Amino acid sequence: MNTQPQKSFPVSWEQFHRDAKALAWRLSPEKGRYKALICITRGGIVPAAIVARELEIRVIDTVCVASYHDYKDQGDLQVLKHISSDILELGGDGGEDILVIDDLVDTGKTAKCVREMLPKAHFATVYAKPMGSSLIDTYVTAVSQDTWIYFPWDLELQFAPPIVKSPD
Repeated sequence: MNTQPQKSFPVSWEQFHRDAKALAWRLSPEKGRYKALICITRGGIVPAAIVARELEIRVIDTVCVASYHDYKDQGDLQVLKHISSDILELGGDGGEDILVIDDLVDTGKTAKCVREMLPKAHFATVYAKPMGSSLIDTYVTAVSQDTWIYFPWDLELQFAPPIVKSPD
């Protein structure tokens, strides 16, 4: 998808931690249900660590899917690492005992790819955009499709012009 976001949403470490913990709160009635947690890398690593801690999930694996190849445009998906067979066996039929965590669902391409691997898993993200939100079971914050989220691991401290002086 080659649409340039019109808005930016910078997220600090503190805000991201609060939002990821809020996700854990939303998932907490399910505490003890999940035998494993799968994080979609790379963005899902940080919220997965927070959720796993809060829900006391000790079995964690990754599925590595690359879709943003230049940090601006979403391109073709590449599965760089599949879910381990041990985790797939542990998760039951279709992954019903697995929790999948990512930072964001945008167009839904990555979520759809992983959903095909684990059709019955519970998918949760911290942020969700409209095009992909229907593929997610739980999320914390809805963000408009034309917003680019700047995660704390992508930021450096620097001057930012006021919104009214930003180029459209």
